[in-house]
Amino acid sequence: MKRIGKLMIMLLCVFLLSGCTIVRINTDKIDTIINVVLSKNNNLYNTIGKGYKYYKPRGVINVDVSEYNEKLYSNGDYYYLYVDINSYYYKKDFTYEENKESYYSSYIDINDKKGYLEINKQENGYYLIEFLYNYSKIEALVVKEDINDVVLNATYILSTIKYNSNVIKLMLDEDYFKNKDERYDLFEPKVESNNFVKVE
Repeated sequence: MKRIGKLMIMLLCVFLLSGCTIVRINTDKIDTIINVVLSKNNNLYNTIGKGYKYYKPRGVINVDVSEYNEKLYSNGDYYYLYVDINSYYYKKDFTYEENKESYYSSYIDINDKKGYLEINKQENGYYLIEFLYNYSKIEALVVKEDINDVVLNATYILSTIKYNSNVIKLMLDEDYFKNKDERYDLFEPKVESNNFVKVE
């Protein structure tokens, strides 16, 4: 009985002392969400596309995929993801000026990746979220109460996109996938016929 008690205490100590660390993000402020999530070096992924992969948070599902455009859904909101492999491959730079008249506008430069987040109130009372980061963009039209949740999910998606340069290079090489046509005629002999058989 003493052995079982000691074993239980040891297992409990191991469990308590070697547990995982939980980081709780304050989702009340957009700046906090962006800084905490983007400053991490996440290597998570659970979704694979053409030349890229990324992490889709729990509760976010794919509705439609077309080339480099994906329509995602979570808690009544649709997200539109566009992955720009051309800009990634050619390392195109962009400029952004913060919009003082927006509900929220911020230029982002974290972990050598650039982007911006702009949220504008629409005439119908909804808010248009445009979030560009890491050569990818997410847009969503949401009610005010959902802004922080959508920004949190979008931040995870955009920050975890990893590109496969070799695959992208092949996809962008126009000559690589071209078929080289060669004409075959099954009914014409390849060799000129000679009189093999001589009748004697």
